[in-house]
Amino acid sequence: MEIPYGIETTTGNTRDYVLQLLANIYGQKQAGRVWNQFLVQKLESIGFTQSKIDECVFYREDVIFIVYVDDGIFLGQSDDQLTGIIKELTELGLEVEDQGHPNDYVGVNIKRLSDGSYAFSQKTLIDAIITDVGLTSNDYTKPVPAKCTQRLHAFLDSPPFNQDWNYRSVIGKLNYLAQTSRPDTLYATHMVAKYASNPRKEHGEAILYIVRYLIKTCDLGLHFKPDSTKGFYCYADADLSGEWNRDFAETYSSTAKSRSGWFILYANCLVIWCSKLESQVALSTTKAEYIALSQALRDVIPVMSLLSEMRERKFNIISEQPRIFCKAFEDNSGALE
Repeated sequence: MEIPYGIETTTGNTRDYVLQLLANIYGQKQAGRVWNQFLVQKLESIGFTQSKIDECVFYREDVIFIVYVDDGIFLGQSDDQLTGIIKELTELGLEVEDQGHPNDYVGVNIKRLSDGSYAFSQKTLIDAIITDVGLTSNDYTKPVPAKCTQRLHAFLDSPPFNQDWNYRSVIGKLNYLAQTSRPDTLYATHMVAKYASNPRKEHGEAILYIVRYLIKTCDLGLHFKPDSTKGFYCYADADLSGEWNRDFAETYSSTAKSRSGWFILYANCLVIWCSKLESQVALSTTKAEYIALSQALRDVIPVMSLLSEMRERKFNIISEQPRIFCKAFEDNSGALE
């Protein structure tokens, strides 16, 4: 790495020298890759095999290990079996914290209900967002996450955002919430995130609108009750140039882009959802819908392949179907043809 400013070599020009790293340093662009290579090497040394479909999934006999950065979940037949594996990792020199059954994982609270279903929620994160913007749980609330009468745009003629809270920090938390357990806020969050580089007064007000909705619905989340008779179901739709605004088209060409939205169910459980602008300008509803369907299937096909891989390894898959399949639903006949 380059020698940091403030450190000088005893001979020659300091800028002509570099440092050879003997260990990984947090914050470097290579740090994530180095950590992943280190972890994979350790896991393979005790008999784990990395998935060919998802590099964050590992198998060892009837055990599955899923890793997310430095948080992981083991899935196995018994506690003793998993405790033994954790002990093996500890003996390799890894500092492993065993938190038992995953009641909370990467900020998501997981609760198993009496009927065998699961509830996923993030009330702690919601409370943090409410506090960040200076509101309380006693403030007045909103029934929906965004105004249906207002379409956000750049508002270049409006005063800059000047409230006493960090716009980008709140956007980051709202994004994580929307993508993890609250798909109902996804569209509204994406609309305010678009203007994080130059926020205006209206954008700040739109964030407060979302937060007031979260105050009202802070206990809501995802509810999973698997149905083994159901396979993959993919629903996709598009809004042709729904954000088109002639007044701003020359400055913000993205107003001509269509928005794609899709969600994917497996065993009657919501597993993937998305709302995003398409990367190219569609000139017809058929093309806009076709792009949405294409993007949705690119999300579902890798998951189908992962389940097929697990089935080949003799893991029990929540499905009575003899093969992994997906039904896609699209309301545009031109796109389907």
